[in-house]
Amino acid sequence: MGRWWVASSAWRFIRFTTSGTETPMHRSTLLGLLVTAAPLTCLTAQNTPLQAFRANIAAIHARDRAAYLSHYLHTPALARVGPDGLQQGYEEFANGRDAGWPDTLVATHFKIVPVSPDVAYGLYRYRVVDSSGSARGVSERVFVRTPAGWKVAVTTAFPTPSAAPPATALLGATLVDPAGASPVRDAVVVMRDGRIACAGSRAACPLPADADTVNAAGKWIIPGLIDTHVHFSQTGWVDGRPDALDLRDRYPYEQVEAELHARPERFYRSYLCSGVTSVFDVGGYPWTLELQQRTARSTTAPRVVAAGPLLSTIDFWLNLPDQRQFIYMADDATVRAAVQAHKAWGAAAIKVWYIMPPQPPDTSRVSALVHAAGNEARKVGLPLIVHATGLWEAKDAVRAGARVLVHSVWSGPVDEEFLTLARRQGTIYVPTLTVPDGYRQVAARRFEPDRQPLACVDPATRAKALATDTVARAQRLSDSVVAARTARTARNLAQGLANLKRVHDAGIPVALGTDAGNPLTLHGASVFMELEAMQSAGLRPGDVLLAATRTAASASGLDSTGTLATGSVADLVVLDADPLADIRNVRRIALVVRRGEIYTRRELEYR
Repeated sequence: MGRWWVASSAWRFIRFTTSGTETPMHRSTLLGLLVTAAPLTCLTAQNTPLQAFRANIAAIHARDRAAYLSHYLHTPALARVGPDGLQQGYEEFANGRDAGWPDTLVATHFKIVPVSPDVAYGLYRYRVVDSSGSARGVSERVFVRTPAGWKVAVTTAFPTPSAAPPATALLGATLVDPAGASPVRDAVVVMRDGRIACAGSRAACPLPADADTVNAAGKWIIPGLIDTHVHFSQTGWVDGRPDALDLRDRYPYEQVEAELHARPERFYRSYLCSGVTSVFDVGGYPWTLELQQRTARSTTAPRVVAAGPLLSTIDFWLNLPDQRQFIYMADDATVRAAVQAHKAWGAAAIKVWYIMPPQPPDTSRVSALVHAAGNEARKVGLPLIVHATGLWEAKDAVRAGARVLVHSVWSGPVDEEFLTLARRQGTIYVPTLTVPDGYRQVAARRFEPDRQPLACVDPATRAKALATDTVARAQRLSDSVVAARTARTARNLAQGLANLKRVHDAGIPVALGTDAGNPLTLHGASVFMELEAMQSAGLRPGDVLLAATRTAASASGLDSTGTLATGSVADLVVLDADPLADIRNVRRIALVVRRGEIYTRRELEYR
């Protein structure tokens, strides 16, 4: 049926705005118009066509074809016109099948003109994105009043020649760029082609004549958050980590991983909903590397960089029969081959899981293998990332060239030798403070939902998390074991907080990382607990924001995000409260912007 069909087909995200440059109607800001069901004030009693359009959108979000079709006139008079010609009659339309749904359809500049009490004309611009690319066009609607309500009687959709899209400007907010100067009040952020064209005072950033504007007065704008420690090959619950709680009789591990591989996008919305616009997957099955290309220019997913399979100092069993996420560092040849393979695969880094065996036959041999990984990584031009929670292992990892340490040192206080080594090497410290608490909740069979905003958690994961206290009762641990694990979690957190403060005070860069995907460390939603834990360690809110933006971008190898500087990718978060007063205010998200596309928080939440 041609590309024009997608203008009326199902899509995953849709927004519509009004613009004073495109319609004589009363100007309505994006904040008031999106999702909130606030009427266009100029239409008052004549706004039912808009309601019909929104109901149509709701059916598309639900991927309910029957409901979607119900908004069209069930008559041979129904007409659809596009570049491929006329398609007339409801039956022809209803029996049509699209060749493939677009990943995104964005509708803007929507307007309705009442023609008569029973007829209204609508017009909007569309942009579609799918695997073959993107297209822009103009679509029209004629709405007619029927006994069953307003129905679409005529639709058209025609691509328009490629042209630079209009700029979008956020007006009136306080600009908070942790990597920049002092906050700028009553600021302007101009975005064009997915980049920040200007961010600053109104005098410094004059509005382009073609700009669509969004009133953000009374709000705060920060760069999009970056989580430097996630795992897409883990679910956020115990079914993805049978080494924590073995439920494979109910949730076969191979099936769990197959579902993750088939639908990694189930977590994309969770991240955007939580204000996270970029993530670093620092260890998983080879397919996680594919996410880098898929998300690089996406407006509906966070930017993903990935390290691929981990190199492990122990022969860990948590792999699939036909592929490994843990590659055992058996000898130098294996290490060199693995690093070279990662380079060929397009991995963003080499990740080493530095775990000492319970009774290491030769500590120096294990150390030599880690150093071999660091040397080979340098040769191929990849940064070395290391999981090391023991002080001795952390020091050795830094000596081996670790660019990033993705866990706190839990074994004891960091000493001056560690601090000197890390400063000299330029190592970035990712404390990953709160992940042990998820394991504590699993051990106690008591999920604590108030700490993570469940509206940002996909329904499948949410249902499992909420069932933590009832699932697998036969495997319930004794009170003494639960008490021991709870005490260990408390010790690790206390040591992690103390070490983070000392590392930060020593001038070592710190970045945000959650270890999302581990049991009850939920994708996206866990970021708030981690931010708040960093603040509780004694870091100022501005320091925590820097860790979650510019420093996190550096740790992830991203040089065009994490800041509000001109030319940066337009990844932003608009907040309802001042994050510099209290990092907890980052929870109060009004809007999320990914490559210039604006989403309301409510729009991103799961229902």
